Amino acid sequence: MTTQHGNLRVQDFDYDLPERLIAQEPPAERGSSRMLVMDRASAALHDDHFSNLGSHLRPGDLLVLNDSRVIPARLYAHRTLVRDREKPTGRIEVMLVEPVGDNRWRALVRPGRKIAIGERLVFPAPNGTIALEAEVLERGQFGERLLEFAPLKDSTADFFAVLDQIGHTPLPPYIHRDDADADRDRYQTVFARDRGSVAAPTAGLHFTPAGLEQLSSKGIEITRVTLHVGLGTFAPLRVERVSEVHLHSERYTIGEAAAEAVKRAIADRRRIVAVGTTVVRTLEAAALAAGNSPIKPHSAATDIFISPGFDFRIVSALLTNFHLPQSSLLMLVSTFAGPQHNGLDRVLAAYQHAIHERYRFFSYGDCMFIA
Repeated sequence: MTTQHGNLRVQDFDYDLPERLIAQEPPAERGSSRMLVMDRASAALHDDHFSNLGSHLRPGDLLVLNDSRVIPARLYAHRTLVRDREKPTGRIEVMLVEPVGDNRWRALVRPGRKIAIGERLVFPAPNGTIALEAEVLERGQFGERLLEFAPLKDSTADFFAVLDQIGHTPLPPYIHRDDADADRDRYQTVFARDRGSVAAPTAGLHFTPAGLEQLSSKGIEITRVTLHVGLGTFAPLRVERVSEVHLHSERYTIGEAAAEAVKRAIADRRRIVAVGTTVVRTLEAAALAAGNSPIKPHSAATDIFISPGFDFRIVSALLTNFHLPQSSLLMLVSTFAGPQHNGLDRVLAAYQHAIHERYRFFSYGDCMFIA
């Protein structure tokens, strides 16, 4: 891998987006989104629809999905001091980020300034009983806390089953509404399996079971990897230079079937099409870990940051949604679209085209296909 950030600044990846183009709801029907197609060789743009994705794929292409399942990670708690256990205070929002051992989770707490080490948070169920309790073990920056949850009173109960009962779909902050029952389905891919994400791998939201079957019938090979999306992927980049960016690590798994499928596709010189930036990060991180050897089945964590100068070893086409200004995901897409400033210029031009044509942006919005 070579990385040549040069003098690139985070603000170089900025653009102006009218608020009205940020999708607040999913499309009426899954898979009905628009799709902006970019040719990497010529930078030409073509307006299309996701339902026509098959016409842009070739028989023999390997389509790689991220099957991570979103958990209802947004919880609401009351704050209770350990020394005064029976006096709950005002409501606290807790966003679970990742498990870090038995009963322990990293979380974002809001408002966080007053939540000190040693405090106890209680999480009520809809009927008013206490469903979960947690103690604050550590404080971090920007509202980060390490929480230790008390063992469930019912030893046969499952922690995730309790989350399903009291948790809320972790819609991103640019969706300015409370989560609804429909989000439990629509903010989840139809192929989601392994639970662990606190944000959806949104490029996968467009697919339907029938659409996947149709692609398979056309000779498109489909495989799955798992990367559990953490908030670090979407957190604001609080540095000035691209060279100073460091991402939180995220857990991923590449199973035997996926590793073999990638190995065969490379040997046959077939295209590997990543569905989403999470798949790009998973495959390229695995390639770096493997060195000059083929990718092997394994689980690991990665903090890979893909920015101008990165050499892609696996991915040759990308389906992705539109991303926030000054985000690491926009940097990844710009890097994939072309070398150095060329890729950035291409993507910013494509985004301006999408804005002019009133595409819908971000998680519940439209998509791009770059090949």
